[in-house]
Amino acid sequence: MPELQRVGIQAIVVTGVVTQGSGGIMQPSSSGKKHPVFGVGARLMSLAAATFVAASIVTLSGQAAAEDGTWYTFNGNLKAQKYAPFDQINRDNVDKLEVIWRRHTGDVSDGSDGKATTVWSATPLFVNDTVYLGTPFYRIFALAPDSGEVKWVYDTKSSLFPVVQGELKNRGVAYWEAETPTPNTPCQKIVYIGTMDATLHAVDADVGVPCSGFGNNGVLEVNAWNTTNAIWPLALLQPPTVVKDTLLLGWAGNDWQQSVTPPGTVFAVDAQTGQLKWTFRSIPEDMVSRTGTANVWASMSADEERNLVYLPVASPSPNYYGGNRTDPIPLATSVTALNIDTGEVAWSRQLVHHDLWDYDTNSAPTLVDIQRNGETVPALVQTSKQGYLYVLNRETGEPIFQIEERKVPASDVPGEKASPTQPHVVVPEPLLGDEWPGIFELADLASFGHCSRVLEQSRDEGRFTPPSAEGTIQWPGNAGGVEWGGGAVDPTTRTFVVNTSVTVQVAKLVPRADYDRRKEFKKNDSGYTAMEGAPYGLDLQMFLNPLGVPCWKPPYGYIAAYSLDTGEKLWQEPFGRIRRDGFDMPESWGTITIGGPAITSGGLIFIGASMDDRVRALDVTTGKVLWQHDVSAPAVSMPAVYMYEGHQYVVFAVGGNSLLSPTVSDEIVAFRLPERE
Repeated sequence: MPELQRVGIQAIVVTGVVTQGSGGIMQPSSSGKKHPVFGVGARLMSLAAATFVAASIVTLSGQAAAEDGTWYTFNGNLKAQKYAPFDQINRDNVDKLEVIWRRHTGDVSDGSDGKATTVWSATPLFVNDTVYLGTPFYRIFALAPDSGEVKWVYDTKSSLFPVVQGELKNRGVAYWEAETPTPNTPCQKIVYIGTMDATLHAVDADVGVPCSGFGNNGVLEVNAWNTTNAIWPLALLQPPTVVKDTLLLGWAGNDWQQSVTPPGTVFAVDAQTGQLKWTFRSIPEDMVSRTGTANVWASMSADEERNLVYLPVASPSPNYYGGNRTDPIPLATSVTALNIDTGEVAWSRQLVHHDLWDYDTNSAPTLVDIQRNGETVPALVQTSKQGYLYVLNRETGEPIFQIEERKVPASDVPGEKASPTQPHVVVPEPLLGDEWPGIFELADLASFGHCSRVLEQSRDEGRFTPPSAEGTIQWPGNAGGVEWGGGAVDPTTRTFVVNTSVTVQVAKLVPRADYDRRKEFKKNDSGYTAMEGAPYGLDLQMFLNPLGVPCWKPPYGYIAAYSLDTGEKLWQEPFGRIRRDGFDMPESWGTITIGGPAITSGGLIFIGASMDDRVRALDVTTGKVLWQHDVSAPAVSMPAVYMYEGHQYVVFAVGGNSLLSPTVSDEIVAFRLPERE
């Protein structure tokens, strides 16, 4: 499943640049050229046109890892807390942060060189006294943590043709270490990287050579297990989750094109050999001939003490028509807990019934113990595209705060049978309300009433209105809500911080004959997709006017904090700035975001994620920006925060994503306080 629907966001990007440096060359600290995102143009008052891991070793177990100074998983630790217990950088001195080193990998493309465009959303790992990261050309870089100097580079030599998705994508690497390393034996510490053509590479973390005992000379052919509806390979874009001596592999696919696709699976393999231990399947066997996906394309979290791994399970295919899959698929669009040793389901909670909106569960749930009525409760927080925060008991899956089943609009499409009810979170207060923000009058006036006309012709009955032949106002859009970055938590205060986008779409089902008649004319429209095998094609568009301006009122994104002990929202602030020709649009607008925050015990939130090529530090108690720095593209990733030789570092991979901006880059940049004089 894709992390963000492409339709329309491309259309509202007006200019951009690609920044690139040659691998191994240290780059100067100056920022790259800035671009407008979400821009409108001169005709509209220059208004911007919207829109591994070693869990088996004591030193890398839970909070102990962070206390040792490492950032050893995609989400900081296995609990997906994105929390660093370091306060050397704090509210009082964060304004003094400076670039201490930066590196360009050379692995970047804006599509003009014959390669596909790159999307780089890697979280840097800091472990084994090394910064590790993967690139969208499927190489691993091992860097010195204090200088960025290259220790070694490993090249998978994978095809750079995007066989499953339209761009070259990577979200990083994973790490494993033997509990009792054998002296003078290779591959006691391993770094893993997956490729879009479904291979998993295991590399000696010290020297960067393949681990010959893993798979076939260091390469595991995961697609050998792709045996049902195998119309495309199982793309390994998200690094595996490493729990004890087990790698947990989810995969990504290709949305919206077909009704019958590979059914969702998660593979558990031995961390040293690649031998398959067990396979989890999300779709009932008697339904795989009619549907597919419900995969796990995002990261996972794990509770080693309870021996559970938590899976964010995506929606089934086809995403916007369910007439071929009206029988229940209980594990689809769910958060599901599995026994790490066996793969057996411990519990599962479905977040959307009979999903018709591509509302994938799209991020690792955050695990944290909270205080309720004088007792400690083992909780998890699952963010969502719906804008809900599902706070559940992670032992049982039962809600800690109120969730209600409420009636929702019925489908008027022949053959479809929408669920009569859907879960609605009451507490915590949803990030997005039940009704979309309403018509943006400036956008409507500038387009001579276009927005109002589309609205009048569309179904608009609030959240969970099914797709329709006339067109449905989809609220929230499948861009969220919250994307794959999820949230972050301070486990000492149980304060949860999350950034969210505000998007609205128009979802229209096109009868097959009409779809086929128009498809040649609309072949360059990525929102016009076949859903082959269904009686309808899909026409899915952002709700924009012809100038590319969002038809809905701003803000377009913000960041918020909650008390998990009470469910109370503590604060909410617009986040990010839309930039046009070097000028910032109103701060109150915010921007769509991709990526997530990290929290430190210094009272800070570090985050990239926004459209405006900046990284920021915010006050965790107020949400106010205390520091920001220009970088060469949107930092659509999570930062790593680590300690090394007495210094605290904050490191971002700055790669960009064409969904936000055409500006892409290959930069990794590290910030630190200056040396004391």
